[in-house]
Amino acid sequence: MKASSKPRGWYLAREVGLLAGVSGDKIGQWARYGYIRSSWSSTIPRTYSFQDVAEAIAVHELLNRRVVHADIKSAIDGLRARYGDWPLQTAPLVTTDMHQMSARVAIREDGGAAYDVGRRRGQTFLSFVELQNISQLLRRGGWAVLDLPDVTRIEVDPDRLSGRPTIRDRRIPAEKVARIAQTPGGHRVLSTGYDISKREASDAVRWYEHAQRLAEAA
Repeated sequence: MKASSKPRGWYLAREVGLLAGVSGDKIGQWARYGYIRSSWSSTIPRTYSFQDVAEAIAVHELLNRRVVHADIKSAIDGLRARYGDWPLQTAPLVTTDMHQMSARVAIREDGGAAYDVGRRRGQTFLSFVELQNISQLLRRGGWAVLDLPDVTRIEVDPDRLSGRPTIRDRRIPAEKVARIAQTPGGHRVLSTGYDISKREASDAVRWYEHAQRLAEAA
């Protein structure tokens, strides 16, 4: 079913990269080549929506599963007419075993069968792996939390602070908390001035540092 939601949230390439686990330059490349959209603006600087960020996470995951770039682009182009502007998070996608030399993207239909997206009913896969819930992962803090499952105080809400990662249920940016926490006396400032607990500050620092490392390494 085609997604009918409108773009939500507002992000620059660097901010998308922190959430998708890649560099801002990589995000720009993916947008230029059509793997993701820049829903708010396609001119420099490109600006992206929450849904665009989720698509970037899905592209990252497909690449990790050894799906080649050409097959990802083919899947996106083939699915947009049916599933809308953000098909990788809307369509019931699966991949073949990622331990193969190269995996294929498939769509899971009623009854559990999975069909090659490029060939539709030309090839049926008997073994496949479902994609994780991309939107849920993004709301928890994006790609970085895959390596930090005990970080639970970060939240990404497209309707709060334009979708910037915040401390859960608060309107305080996680990046700001992390930066203050890393200064002398920062934890006292966070406690007295912002009512931020040590656990919240710790989660912000761990999330931000790891997100930065991933973005720099990609």
